[in-house]
Amino acid sequence: MTVTIWHNPKCGTSRKVLEALRGQGIEPRIVEYLKTPPTRDELAEAAARIGEGPRALLWTKNNEALLEDNPSDGELLDRMAANPELIERPVVITPKGAAVCRPPEKLAALL
Repeated sequence: MTVTIWHNPKCGTSRKVLEALRGQGIEPRIVEYLKTPPTRDELAEAAARIGEGPRALLWTKNNEALLEDNPSDGELLDRMAANPELIERPVVITPKGAAVCRPPEKLAALL
């Protein structure tokens, strides 16, 4: 099974999810999204697989101002692609779907 994690090594939740994957015997493809940001298309695909639209990928803590102008889904994708620090983490993508695994227990549904 191919598993990808959009990972921030400074984030405790992201580290826990990576550890949980490895604990299941899965060595995921690790994308440190702050160093190698996903493209707009990759963000759109992940949002579609989550099934909740781009807002599901947005890290809203301290970023509420980004929503004040009620941006369209396309505008949110553009903003996250240009500013990857706006992406919530960790995002895990598996053949079963995708999710922002916050809390880490959300991982179980993807495995």
